[in-house]
This record gives sequence, C-alpha cells and structure tokens, in this order.
Amino acid sequence: MSLHARELPSLAEVAPADWDRLHDGRNPFLFHAFLAGLERCGCLRPGWGWTPRHLTLWDGDRLVAAAPGYLKGNSHGEFVFDHAWAHAYARHGLDYYPKWLFAVPYSPVTGPRLLARDEAARRALLEAIGERADAAGLPSAHVNFHTAHEDVLFDDGPWLARCDVQYHWHNRDGWVDFDGFLAAMDHKHRKNIRQERAKVRRAGVRFLWRPGDEAGPAELDAMFGFYLRTFHDYGNAPALTRGFFAHLASTMPRNLLIILAMVGDEPVAGALCLRGGDTLYGRYWGAAVELPGLHFETCYYQGIEYCLREGLARFEPGAQGEHKLARGFLPAFVRSRHRIAHPAFREALRQWCAEEAASVRRYAEALAAHSPFRDAA
Repeated sequence: MSLHARELPSLAEVAPADWDRLHDGRNPFLFHAFLAGLERCGCLRPGWGWTPRHLTLWDGDRLVAAAPGYLKGNSHGEFVFDHAWAHAYARHGLDYYPKWLFAVPYSPVTGPRLLARDEAARRALLEAIGERADAAGLPSAHVNFHTAHEDVLFDDGPWLARCDVQYHWHNRDGWVDFDGFLAAMDHKHRKNIRQERAKVRRAGVRFLWRPGDEAGPAELDAMFGFYLRTFHDYGNAPALTRGFFAHLASTMPRNLLIILAMVGDEPVAGALCLRGGDTLYGRYWGAAVELPGLHFETCYYQGIEYCLREGLARFEPGAQGEHKLARGFLPAFVRSRHRIAHPAFREALRQWCAEEAASVRRYAEALAAHSPFRDAA
C-alpha cells in the first residue's frame, strides 16, 4: 500500500461516508456532520485563531486515515492549557504560534484523534503529522484528548505526554434507577442530593427531554438563548451559532439531547448534550433564573436519570469542577501529546510535564479518597 498525504482546508472536500467509515460511530464529536458543521455554520473563525487544516492519507483515491486538525493562532477553546509555554517562548523572542492542533474544537471530550481503517494506517498518519509539521516549519503539533489506546502509538521522545483529571459518572453497579444509584452512596451525600432535588421540585420546575428530531424552533431558540446568557455572564464570546444548533438537530437528530427546565409553559434553564454509543456528553447550559439546586439538577441529575433510563454506561458532563465529586462523578484521567520543534524548549518542557503528571496523580489520589460512595472500590 503506497499512501500519500493531503492537507485539507475544509471537510467539505471529503465525502461524509468516507470520513465516517474511519471511526466506529460511537463518539458523536467525530462525525463528519459535527466537524463540518462547525466550519459551515461559522463557528470556526480565523480571527479567533481557528483555521482548519485536516491531515488525510489516501491510497489512490481511497481515504484510509484522517485527523481533524487546525492551525491555531492562540490557545483558546482547547482546554489543555499551554499559555505558560507561549509566554516562555515570547520572553525568549520566539514564536509559539501558529501551532497545529489535532482535536475537536471547543470540546474537552476524549475520543480517537487518529482515524484509520487499520493500525498501520494510523501509525503512518501520526508519522505524517510530524513530517508535515517539520516541512512547514511549525513550532509544534498537539493531539488533545486522545484515547488510552492511541497513547501507545506515540514516541515518548518527540511527543511529550500530559494528563489531567475530569469527573465522569459510571453505572458501575448496574443501577436501574436513581434510587439505586443513591443507595450506593453514604448517608451524608445521599441526603444532600435528595435535598437539592427537593428544592427544585418545590420551586415548581419540571423537565423536558428533547432529542434533536423532537426539538422545535422555539426549543432550539430557548437553548441557544441560555447558551448565550452563560457566555455573557462569564464575559466570554460565544463561538457556536444558532445555525449550528439547527444543523445538529437536523443532521444528528438522535445524538442531540436538549434538557429544558420548565416553570409552567416557560423554559427557565437548559442543558445541551450529545449522545454517543454508551455515553452521554454534557456540553452547554444556561438559565434565565436563579433557583437553589437548578444547575445541579439540570446539568447532572437529569443526565444521570437519562443514562439510567436509556441504559447508557457513562456520563461525561464537561471539564473541571470538584463539586461534581460529591454528586457521583469520580476522577478520570484525560490525555494529550505535544511535539515541540525547538530542542531546548522540548527538553525543558519534558521535565515540566513530568512534574505536572506527578502532581495530577497525587491530586487524583486525594480526590478518590473522598468518594461519596460507601464502597470506594
């Protein structure tokens, strides 16, 4: 098999079926519809530092491997924080940007990043990333939130390893309902969750679950409004567009889930999730009112209820947040790899990454000691 590499400025240059044959369909963030939708609906803007440059491998006219890639002029929207690295480069009069990032924009979600039909093509794709980055004179290449299976493909010489901690829910005991889930917790945490949920019920809030093909324009408008409100409250610029919400509802209808909190006939809060093979992914939330417990119910407990009803094994509600631990979300490691071209900086950062990894492991061990479950094993 003689492979040749091509860098693509848009996923529109790849047939959706050809792209989607490279993954198993269990992670919705890898769908051609999701990634191409970000481009088509105005969510990726060069002025914000995102320029698509996807790397593909071809055997003749047959696509055999691909990695969603972006030239980045900053480090926004990545959730693997390397701002200190960029500042160190600047202090030495060096350019850290542009860098080549292989990831899903705005999505700190673990999933395959080296999409391929077989292991040989996957290894060839990773080799091509290094060769193309060097040929273009790029300061670095990065692969964020890759899987543990992919980790063994990287050479620890040029590819520095980093790790971090998120909080994930697992149906570890085969719970069939929320009461079964709570029964596995110690008395204190079980009581606190019941009190939080009771406050929301007493406020007269009920919840609607709307898959994409059941969400009408008014419900999409409401969810988009909540999304905008959250970004405005934190002083951040929203990247996603109303058109992208509609795009997800029409092209990935059974992967999109909108959870709406209702008071009477009015939506007062909402959460947008994506559903994968056995996992629910919480992505965005917002609220028009402040009610005790509303955030936890909308973003966490409703998602757990949904997983239990639908038989999903996992719920990943997003990055960061130690408060998730008390609500049944346990520490889980996430990974990234970084290929630094400058030899001196690469060796300095190697030690930095090793120290960071040791610190993250100690942090995870400390978190595990505070599990809310009676049987912490």
